[in-house]
Amino acid sequence: MPNRKCNIPKMLFRMIMAATYVVLGSVLPTLANESGMYLRTYQTSFESVDDFAGFYIVPQDARPTASHDLTTEIVRSGRFSHKGWVTGPNWPSSRFVNNNHRGYPTIQLYKLEGGAFRTPVKIEFWVWLDMDLKPGEWFSFATLDHTMRDIWDPVLINLSDEGIVHLMHVPTNGRGITTYQNETLKFPFRQWVKLTAELHFDRDNGYAKVWQDDVLVSEAEVRRGNGLFTQAHFGLYAPPSIASGVIYNDDLVIREMAPN
Repeated sequence: MPNRKCNIPKMLFRMIMAATYVVLGSVLPTLANESGMYLRTYQTSFESVDDFAGFYIVPQDARPTASHDLTTEIVRSGRFSHKGWVTGPNWPSSRFVNNNHRGYPTIQLYKLEGGAFRTPVKIEFWVWLDMDLKPGEWFSFATLDHTMRDIWDPVLINLSDEGIVHLMHVPTNGRGITTYQNETLKFPFRQWVKLTAELHFDRDNGYAKVWQDDVLVSEAEVRRGNGLFTQAHFGLYAPPSIASGVIYNDDLVIREMAPN
């Protein structure tokens, strides 16, 4: 193949290079909550790539039709947010090749001081989405995992082609069986929306719940894992058929909840 000049913006270059260093991460002191205490908190407003140092970051232009970076374009708080964008469709995925659009830093909690967070955990983050979903397409706001491998076994928070936020890969991978699903509350595009999740990985008593702007929209059993929340990603994750669109993320907080 012919050589191509690699034009990586300075900000993203720092993100990629930061992923080669191991640091303690942004774990904050104990915070109070209604039922007891939050034991540990990881949070980022995407102001600094240091929040993701030591974690895997999808390289810019991992596929030629999508990318990501920190941006000042649309921001909820602070100076920066995280932006992921799509400029064209990919070839369809196959059994051996995943051609989904991807653009995000991972958050590998198991690499932090103290290790993975024990579940249940409470997750809150803000999203701003402008993307046209055709029949059969979806968008994934969050991928939440219990493994420490490159091959994940996650619970997903998705948006359907009908504009409904719902859980996916519940109670087990490849399934989408919910115990409650709001079918009327549409997701609003081109504005900041708060998504909140409560997640417990457990083979017998696990569960997941998702709220959209404080309204419960999806709930399901989760029947895998051993009580640990190990890694996640938030940002751009969408099927290869998507031809255009943009997602902004800001103000992400992950809290390890104390047992009742």
